[in-house]
Amino acid sequence: QVQLVESGGGLVQAGGSLRLSCAASGTIFSFNRLGWYRQAPGKQRELVAIITSSDSTNYADSVKGRFAISRVNAKMVYLQMNSLKPEDTAVYYCYAYAGVYGTGYWGQGTLVTVSS
Repeated sequence: QVQLVESGGGLVQAGGSLRLSCAASGTIFSFNRLGWYRQAPGKQRELVAIITSSDSTNYADSVKGRFAISRVNAKMVYLQMNSLKPEDTAVYYCYAYAGVYGTGYWGQGTLVTVSS
């Protein structure tokens, strides 16, 4: 059993910053890939950023240079969001993949609203 809990969402003006956090708990103690996805109303859920156990990172083109993903360990991941734009408004979901088990887990999401 695994639970992912996100925090840090809220309302911010364009140009502002937010830091999202995700903590995993449960019977799986290590994940080989952690990441953030987002979904705006009426749009497909999209990958924002991922980080692997080897610390490789990947970002969506739309957030490169503005967002940064980091992790403390295999169960704690952060997303620093700078220079936020209204188009960043979405529900942000934490995702963790346990490769040994071939199983992925999702958080319940945290809403980020960027006003113009």
